[in-house]
Amino acid sequence: MYETILYEEKNQTAWITLNRPDKLNAFTQQMNAELLKAFKSIAKNQEVRAVVVTGAGRAFCSGQDLADVDEEMDHGEILRKGYNPLISAISSLEKPVIAAVNGVAAGAGLSLALACDFRLASEKASFMEAFIHVGLIPDSGNLYYLPRLIGHAKAMELAVLGEKIPAGKALELGLVTKVATLEAWEQEVDDFASKLAAMPTKAIGLIKRYLYQSWDSDLQEMLEKEAYAQRIAGKSEDHLEGLQAFKEKRKPAFQGK
Repeated sequence: MYETILYEEKNQTAWITLNRPDKLNAFTQQMNAELLKAFKSIAKNQEVRAVVVTGAGRAFCSGQDLADVDEEMDHGEILRKGYNPLISAISSLEKPVIAAVNGVAAGAGLSLALACDFRLASEKASFMEAFIHVGLIPDSGNLYYLPRLIGHAKAMELAVLGEKIPAGKALELGLVTKVATLEAWEQEVDDFASKLAAMPTKAIGLIKRYLYQSWDSDLQEMLEKEAYAQRIAGKSEDHLEGLQAFKEKRKPAFQGK
């Protein structure tokens, strides 16, 4: 089904592994297309309630495979046809997406991690805005997400200087949710994904949708949008389960409905 990624579903979670370890999981046109196909499939799959994206081998993703780049290419069209639809698919997916950054995340690989809702980092992970080193600007949503996560000044610093950011520093900056040791890495990711998959998925999806919209809304607009979304959440099966569990003094068993 896929040649450049691995896909597995377990415990209501879709696990996507970028699978070009000999190339540090660098992006190709085919990988881009396969990732987009996977996210479109996940959007339709009611059994999947969380997504993990990680890399095979020692890297998360080193960015665009420069072997596929030449001076005749229209970089803007490559973004419009390849990367941009992928980033849009991740942002519009109303399920939590976790970037499990197991190694280097550079260039478009960093952009992919930024587009996810959570970033877990191995202690061996690192982050780099590699674009500047080949005379390009950060793309694939990078300049949208980065200042929102760490502020304008730090975003400018990372984007222009292009320095390697180790996992601990990324945690300090607010780029990642948590850092795990190598020994605990796989269990930490699995536990985090399982926790999200067991939560009220519809509510998470609404939170994700309206957090995005909040950047372009004033207070009165957001008050109305929250009221609209809360009406939807209030009619969900998970809300009813939460109320019942509270009354019965037990842990709720959410079904993502």
